[in-house]
This record gives sequence, structure tokens and C-alpha cells, in this order.
Amino acid sequence: MTSASTFPSADGLWTGLRLAPGAAPGTTPDADTEAAIAVAEGTVRWVGARSALPAEFAGLPPHDGGGALVTPGLVDCHTHLVYGGQRANEFAMRLAGASYEEVAKAGGGIVSSVRATREADEDALLAQAAPRLEQLLADGVCAIEIKSGYGLALEHERKQLRVARRLGEAYGVTVRTTFLGAHALPPEYAGRSGDYIDLVCNEMLPALAAEGLVDAVDVFCERIAFTLAETEQVFQAAKALGLPVKLHAEQLSDMGGAALAARYGALSCDHIEHLSAQGIEAMRQSGTVAVLLPGAYYTLRDTQLPPIEALRAAGVPMAVSTDHNPGTSPALSLLLMMNMACTLFRLTVPEALAGVTVHAARALGLQKTHGAIAEGMPANFVLWNVRDAAELAYWFGQRPVRSVVRQGRIAVGATR
Repeated sequence: MTSASTFPSADGLWTGLRLAPGAAPGTTPDADTEAAIAVAEGTVRWVGARSALPAEFAGLPPHDGGGALVTPGLVDCHTHLVYGGQRANEFAMRLAGASYEEVAKAGGGIVSSVRATREADEDALLAQAAPRLEQLLADGVCAIEIKSGYGLALEHERKQLRVARRLGEAYGVTVRTTFLGAHALPPEYAGRSGDYIDLVCNEMLPALAAEGLVDAVDVFCERIAFTLAETEQVFQAAKALGLPVKLHAEQLSDMGGAALAARYGALSCDHIEHLSAQGIEAMRQSGTVAVLLPGAYYTLRDTQLPPIEALRAAGVPMAVSTDHNPGTSPALSLLLMMNMACTLFRLTVPEALAGVTVHAARALGLQKTHGAIAEGMPANFVLWNVRDAAELAYWFGQRPVRSVVRQGRIAVGATR
């Protein structure tokens, strides 16, 4: 496992750069104008056309970008990265014709990952999650959300969230933890969903929040998971603790979850293939981000597209994420998700790039620190060996990363 403490400082003057469109709000250089970024004490102090560089930064130690395209560090805003085992057998079942719901009813699905996660200790979960995280970081990811939800009991949810925190410390990457205790009904609570939600709200969430392990709270609101009323009960518990909420909304049917989440000022509603016009309007009014998860759509061979044009027309910000999980989106490349968002969901390249930067940061409440290259923000940016930003969504199977600056350190590709 790598250690963030071994990464060299990114302090200095980064030159020989070309700013991707929208990378640095308020600046005007196009991709053909040489840009520069001044970094001091891990923070961006100035960004713009090199010809306009203030004299005070001219003497900083140099970093040569070699003509690379530069974007903000990518943000993977919806993942279930920490879990035990894998579910390739269910992939084979679906190929043989079983639906997502049929797999779940047969004892597979989320509950099978719960068994494997409960059986693994914290160190074992860390060892399994670390190589997955490394794959995502190699794509230029500088911030990531990691959900719990495969423990479904206090000790095991705690174990997942502790591993998420440890990954952030070890790799020098911003990790936002999301408590997803209401992910599925554990076997020991079969037929007693109300009792389990009481446990989630009255015991699990307060304990984990008190330990500093929870940054946000999520629920799987769906026919095979939890009802609208149960979802609201969890949201009320989160609100009482001052925690923001998110929602797995409208993936398999229109439950009205997005409108409910919007009433609670949710950071995001995710999946949303069956999102209604009313849900879109509620999200527009609340500023809730729509998180698109093309990996799950692809893996499940879904045919119900998210209402992209309606979201676009309403001005609802659209983020794109891997939804990395063992059952329905074993994706380990955010760049591939950009491609899928464009090819499957018909996003434009600028929309896809914004979806893995500025809008993804907003979906995690990180818009003040991630998703843009701006004066006063921590240095999180990526240098790419491509000519045009469209190449980031165009190629799949290629990693054109030249350098990654993450939390003010050069995590990939020292350029001094």
C-alpha cells in the first residue's frame, strides 16, 4: 500500500499547461494559450494565462507541464468501495436472464455482500479495498465518496466506515463517508423493516456520528428496499444530528423519493432513471444534484434512460460517478463512466467533464475545495497527455494521466 507521506510537495509554479474549458472559473485562456498555476503551502495562489503571471510568483520552483491539458482533480461522488468478496456469479445469473429483483429474492444481491463483509475483519476489508481505490486514483480521482451499507449492524457498519477513513489517510485523498445503513433489510430482521429502521435511526446512526465516521446519510428507497415513510424517518434522524442527506432514488420505479429528498435539501439524488417531472422540479428548487450512474445502467442492461433532456432544460446539475459496487457496477474507471455517460445517456463532453468535477464536488458538499482550479482552493488538479478535452471521454481502456496533484502533493508523475 502506498503512503501519502512519500508524495513530494506540489508547491511551485506549474507552467506549460493548457486549461480545459471550465477548469478555472473566471479565467479566459483557451486550450491554445499557455497557462500557469502557482501553488504554495498546498493551495492554489494564482491561475491564468502565463503571460499575465504576477511578478510575485515568477520565482517559485518550476514544474514543467510539457504542454499537458489540465483539469480539476476528478471526483467520484457515489461508490460502495469497501466490502467483502465479489459477486461475479450474479453477473452470470443476469446474463442467463434473471432480473435484479429476482437475484435479490434468491438470496443474492446486497445481502450476499453483507455476509462476506461481516465475515471479514477491518484489515481484510482494507486490503481488499486498497487496490480498487488505486485503480480509481490512477484515473485522476482526487476526492471520493465511500458508503457503508454492507454491514447492516452497528459493528460492521462501523468497520466499513473506519476502513474508508483509513484509506483517505493512507492515500492522501479526500474521502467523504456516507452512512447507508438503510441499504437492505438484514436477514435477522426479515419481515420487520420497521424495527430495523428504528435501529438505524436510534442506535446505529447516533453512535457512528458521535465517533466522527459519518459525513452524510443515504437510503435505498425502492420496492425491494425501504418505503418513502421509512426513508423520511432516516432523513429526520439525520437532520436531528445536523447531517446532510442523499438518496438512491427512482432507480427501478418512481417512488417519489427525489421530491422527498429535495424537501430535506438533499445533496444529491442518484440513479434517477424513473425520475418524474415533479421530482425534477423539486430538485431544481432545492439545488439537489442529479447523479448519473451509467455503469449500473449498463451492467443491468437497463432500457429506461434517465430524463437527461428534462434535467438539462430545468438546469439541474448532473454529476457522473462509477457507483463502484460488487453487484451492479464493478467499475474501476471514472473516465470510462464519462464515455458511457456520453454514449449511453447522450451527455455532451462539457457536461461529462463538469459531471466528474464541479457537479460531482457539489454532490458531496465539497464545492469550496474541489471541482475547480481556483485561488484559495487546495491544489487538486490533473495533467493529461491529450490535445483536447474530448479525448477524456473518447478513449476507453487508456489512461492518459501525466501528473496528479492531490491535496497539494504530486501523487503521480513528478515534473520538477
